[in-house]
Amino acid sequence: MGSLPPSSIAMNETGEDHVKQVSQQQKEIDAGALFVLKSKGSWVHCGYHLTTSIVAPPLLSLPFAFTFLGWAAGILCLVIGALVTFYSYNLLSLVLEHHAQLGRRHLRFRDMANDILGPRWGRYYVGPIQFMVCYGAVIASTLLGGQCMKAIYLLSQPNGSMKLYEFVIIFGLLMLVLAQIPSFHSLRHINLISLFLCLAYSASATAGSIHIGNSSKGPTKDYSLKGDTESRIFGIFNAIAIIATTYGNGIIPEIQATIAPPVKGKMFKGLCVCYTVLIMTFFTVSISGYWAFGNESEGLLLSNFLVDGRPLVPKWLILMTNIFTILQLSAVGVVYLQPTNEVLEGTFADPNSKEFSARNVIPRVVSRSLSVVIATTIAAMLPFFGDINSVIGAFGFMPLDFILPVIFFNLTFKPSKRSPIFWLNITIAVVFSALGVIAAVAAVRQIILDAKTYRLFANV
Repeated sequence: MGSLPPSSIAMNETGEDHVKQVSQQQKEIDAGALFVLKSKGSWVHCGYHLTTSIVAPPLLSLPFAFTFLGWAAGILCLVIGALVTFYSYNLLSLVLEHHAQLGRRHLRFRDMANDILGPRWGRYYVGPIQFMVCYGAVIASTLLGGQCMKAIYLLSQPNGSMKLYEFVIIFGLLMLVLAQIPSFHSLRHINLISLFLCLAYSASATAGSIHIGNSSKGPTKDYSLKGDTESRIFGIFNAIAIIATTYGNGIIPEIQATIAPPVKGKMFKGLCVCYTVLIMTFFTVSISGYWAFGNESEGLLLSNFLVDGRPLVPKWLILMTNIFTILQLSAVGVVYLQPTNEVLEGTFADPNSKEFSARNVIPRVVSRSLSVVIATTIAAMLPFFGDINSVIGAFGFMPLDFILPVIFFNLTFKPSKRSPIFWLNITIAVVFSALGVIAAVAAVRQIILDAKTYRLFANV
């Protein structure tokens, strides 16, 4: 999937000059692209951004997904998720490269939808879904960061009086500072650190699971599926939604926008970096976690390391793993803020003024701070946001990462209806459309079942 035959469209010097002029005019009037989506990075930087956006702490919920699927189906879904998303993200990259060669470089997902599907699709469907998914990821990262901070606190103060929402606010303050980093490209060093952090907490979680699984402290290993037939069926689709959300990205065009031209082939290299890390982390955590805890695996694997407040592994391991997780969550949250930042810059910034002039810095600080404050408030108010995020994942990540890429490819390159790639893409679109609908129903059902336990600012 690394390359396609070069375009047969030859552009003369006059045409190239015209494209450059149009591109420059767009750049001059588009403050979001000018200030946030700077195209200065290499394929290595792209790999860092991709890894942070995909290989994130939600991977610690994969053993929980296995409790609904069992060994065979769980590993199969994990493999299919890896293959399909790697394939889909490459298709999306090839479509972006193709339009860039024609002089229409798309920097945003909604730009692609506008050009390929029409302006209504970009404005009323792809744009809103992407913002919902990305802002939902920011809220979820803030909530999970607060929960990890609370876990560290309870480890040293088992009878402590601090509440979850207080830790969410503390994490929100960290996000408030990081949100002021001006551009996506500026995050490259943070995302390199993030890459090592995800390897670190995954290795710690795997080591902890193996330690408990080999000791007599852990639960009796039981890999049978719980519940009646109805619960099992809905559980399967709930697990599929969890896995799809874990593999989800939703910002491939924005990440490719950070690459300095020419972009050809660079995204594929970045994806290879990302998926090398992904395979090392997703499979080790899910297999070791499910092996150690079976159908007792919690929604967050680290919760299994404590039983009634008593640690099953050395305290320093739990402390270290939570610290690594908190630090990477801050990077994940900032990465998924970028589409929102781009819109805010496009709305409030003046592209004719310097990036760090008072005219642009003041609106940037105010708007980004307000965005983080709103996300933090929602996370503190709704500690059950994980259930809501499952619905967002089913409605958002499924279309953005599994369905639209294959549709964009078929509409752009128009492969023959007799070719295997055409029917492979159609099959992926149909299957994952159906799975998305069913997973959304399963997620809504879970919200209804859990609704009786919901309470604003609950200390869960």
